[in-house]
Amino acid sequence: MPASAVNPRSIVSVAAPALGVALALFAIPATSAAQSTLGPEDSLLAAGIYRQLVEIPSVSGSEAAETILSATAMRLRAGGFATEDVVIAGPDGARVLVARLAGTGARPPLLMLAHLDVVPALREDWSTDPFTLVEQDGWWYGRGTGDNKAGAAILVVNLIRAKRDGLVPDRDWVVALTTDEETNSDGIKWLVTEGRELIGEPALALNTDAGGGIVQGGRETMFEVQASEKVYLTFELEVTDKGGHSSRPTPDNAIHALARGLARLADHRFPVSLNEVTRGFFARSAAFQAEPVAADMRAVAADPADPAAAARLAESPYYNALLSTTCVATRLEAGHADNALPQTARATVNCRILPGEPIDAVESTLNEVLAEPRIRVSRKREPTASPPSPLSLEVMGPIEAIVGEMWPGIAIVPVMSTGATDGLYVRNAGIPVYGVSAIFDDPDDDRAHGRDERVAVARFYEALEFWNRLARRMSDE
Repeated sequence: MPASAVNPRSIVSVAAPALGVALALFAIPATSAAQSTLGPEDSLLAAGIYRQLVEIPSVSGSEAAETILSATAMRLRAGGFATEDVVIAGPDGARVLVARLAGTGARPPLLMLAHLDVVPALREDWSTDPFTLVEQDGWWYGRGTGDNKAGAAILVVNLIRAKRDGLVPDRDWVVALTTDEETNSDGIKWLVTEGRELIGEPALALNTDAGGGIVQGGRETMFEVQASEKVYLTFELEVTDKGGHSSRPTPDNAIHALARGLARLADHRFPVSLNEVTRGFFARSAAFQAEPVAADMRAVAADPADPAAAARLAESPYYNALLSTTCVATRLEAGHADNALPQTARATVNCRILPGEPIDAVESTLNEVLAEPRIRVSRKREPTASPPSPLSLEVMGPIEAIVGEMWPGIAIVPVMSTGATDGLYVRNAGIPVYGVSAIFDDPDDDRAHGRDERVAVARFYEALEFWNRLARRMSDE
């Protein structure tokens, strides 16, 4: 497949061989490993909780966000959790549920993340009611089925199963469910700062809202572990002028000055910079690509990277996003009347910055590229750093083992997201985060945030079993 035709979610970064991670190119057909250890009672419990969550229209910022927290807390308390072990707290409009399964305390807590809020969905846009869980042809349809109520249901069900089994792990299990991930993520920001006592000092966090399995051509090929995210930063560009009558143009037109700077920005490319994850991505992904793309990937993975090969790969928006920081104009606003020279011209420029790249250096480069002293550049808000999580055997080892049990022969591949999740703020708080959704889907049919969002029924139960095994294995059950 040529670079220009690649769907972003079908591209993955591959771990260094020293991690001992399987790198097979082809998958063995899916098994029913998950369902074979899940009894009928637990299957019904999982389906019931999942349905309840999907059918609460918890659009970010709505009253239903509080409703879904209360409903989830009731499920946990009915499953045997004490009131003090299920806490709803946080700022208005960004409340968080934190549930704890107490362990022996021999090791620091294991934090597990999901979000309960969803983006809006209109009934007239969908084939089914978006806020009714509809099962059809082996799929569950509904807003949030994939993003991210499946993850939330999985965490809640496995907490209840562990409590019922009398499990006392060697570390506390702490589950945090947020309600504003799709907007501001103020809930998770509060939790890792002012609300830190609710989670303690976790050794690491597992996120249901990133990573996951890739199906291509009807076969499982890869299991993604998200270990890094780019840093989000938006700038406002502004030019002001005294204005005047449009019949008497002046050389100081604010729109023209802003446009000249933006044209230069459009032509600018930030330097290529690779890290362990992205270098491994290009080295290993070459095996999946036809020539000459494969040759360019190998050349970019070399040290130093071949600049000509990088330039060719950068013609793909996704490859370009992996190779370097990006800054792009996203909004324009100028003028106040058709027959007046503009007194103000503004633009919004959104940057996605590689982890570890100095923010001040990006802003300095932006000013240099614009090359217009009249353009005032300001940050809309301060960015949140997101250092990559180390690909340690402590986390990669159990993931590799369980993936090998459930989906033998597929590649396990750490990825860097070009977007952001709640994990961004957890990483910034000093807690390594790994996204392991475990739900397999086809990247060419990704419906998150879109029409007829869905999850395959069998894939949901597989992910439920994966998370049950992973939490227990990482707790020396």
